[in-house]
Amino acid sequence: MTDEKKTPEIIFAPGCFDSFEGTQEELNELMSEIQRMAESGELFENAKALDLDELTEEDPEFAEKLITGLDNINGQGKRTLQ
Repeated sequence: MTDEKKTPEIIFAPGCFDSFEGTQEELNELMSEIQRMAESGELFENAKALDLDELTEEDPEFAEKLITGLDNINGQGKRTLQ
């Protein structure tokens, strides 16, 4: 066995940056930074769990957008994360 870390494949779903307000260059930099953080493990080391109930109370509009986005990714109207 090797001790190599398996780098997860980062796939950006169609439309995931539709709300992004910036230039194409800034978007490219953001996507590159996300990939770099995934490769280094930093993305996962700094990740925090999301409490959807708490988010719904604090920012219902954003929570609804997030839920709708998850539903669209799934394609079946179910919120399942893998």
